[in-house]
Amino acid sequence: MIGRESELEQLEQLYASKHFEFLVMYGRRRVGKTTILQEFSARHDVIFYSAQEKNDSLNLQDFSGTIQRYFDRQILAPFLSWEDAFSYISRRTGKEKTVLIIDEFPFMAGPNPSVKSILQHEIDHLWKDLNILLILCGSSVSFMVNDVMGYESPLYGRATATLEVLPFDYLDAALFFPKYSFEDQLVAYGILGGIPRYLNAFSSEYTIQENLEREVVRNGAFLYDEPMMLLRMELREPGVYNSILEVIARGCNKVTEIADAIHEDKSKCSKYISTLLSIRLVERRVPCGEPEGSKKTIYALTDPFYRFWYHYIFSNKSYYDLLGTKDAAAEIMDDISDFMGLAFEDICRQYLMRQARQRKLPFVPAYIGKWWGNNPVIRAQDDVDILALNKKKTEGIFCECKFTNRPMPMEEYEDLLTAAKAFPENMKKHFLFISKSGYTLPVQERAAKEGTGLLTLKNLFE
Repeated sequence: MIGRESELEQLEQLYASKHFEFLVMYGRRRVGKTTILQEFSARHDVIFYSAQEKNDSLNLQDFSGTIQRYFDRQILAPFLSWEDAFSYISRRTGKEKTVLIIDEFPFMAGPNPSVKSILQHEIDHLWKDLNILLILCGSSVSFMVNDVMGYESPLYGRATATLEVLPFDYLDAALFFPKYSFEDQLVAYGILGGIPRYLNAFSSEYTIQENLEREVVRNGAFLYDEPMMLLRMELREPGVYNSILEVIARGCNKVTEIADAIHEDKSKCSKYISTLLSIRLVERRVPCGEPEGSKKTIYALTDPFYRFWYHYIFSNKSYYDLLGTKDAAAEIMDDISDFMGLAFEDICRQYLMRQARQRKLPFVPAYIGKWWGNNPVIRAQDDVDILALNKKKTEGIFCECKFTNRPMPMEEYEDLLTAAKAFPENMKKHFLFISKSGYTLPVQERAAKEGTGLLTLKNLFE
């Protein structure tokens, strides 16, 4: 299994406990939650029940069979109620650890919300004193956060641990493509993101263009309609959400811009965006160092593949069908360096965060992200690709990220130094450039004199 060591370590720690433990585990679809649970289950004797999208009585019937096979090695008869099923587990649990994993818990508690209250009653009256590890897992992030852990949920306050399973970063994602160059590994991440199921769809036996032909632009391929299918599973009105995701992918990132682009009322648009925030498809961003309530708030797609799909595939399907998969993939690849700009900024931010954890930066950042705003020196709007600030905002790392096909020229070097002038003169400033195609000789010579960091793609993998 690639990555996931920390997630498995957390499960092992809970398993080693001699007391009742209750883990709420969640994360967006395809992120690999079930794979982690299966790996854990292969190491231990567990009750593993995967709820299905069916009615309550059939889920109860299947759950009854699962726990009876575990304790009695045979299926007897379905329990008449969830109270009976959970009570049966209480009676059969001894001194040895009993592990109960319910995967896709929203499919169990959705049709019958009382399951949560019944489970809460069993925990409060019996399980809290038993050697049980309960794991509830779900792909509906909003359900797990609000309906399981939320203040109004019967299960509120019962969990002893939580685990949000996140996508891989670029470095773990690169392990899926051992035969690719550094550049191609980053482009693959820029297209697919860190979702294991998507990464497995591509193979380093083929070029990226060939993978696009086989797995994305071909009608009927796994990734051809994937975002649309998942959106339909999560939301009742995918039409407006599709429009919002498309315009964000194309560069509209403020509520007013988004509302104007899709011809919807701003307040209505804000409600739809709130829903996309709750299911982790969209995230709010403010300039690095500013409070969360900043009026400069913008919105971005959290998942690289959604950004790629809505940028290229969503509105071009008919055109690509006429063009043919080979030429469609070639046209996308001709544009990929421009598309990679934002993805590369995210990759470089991940690199700096890894460096910070390893204490390889001048300080551990309290704030890290993109900065934009007014620069009084040039009396115009300015930005910094990545800004990292210490807790007191007295020291900063200013970073520029370039994924272009030419060595970075002196003008780009000067631009970053000018942007840094928007910050106090007495701030201690460190400058860093990360460029795919290296640097011109004048930039190299000046950087050496001024102590500026110049990194290439190779450095991102060290």
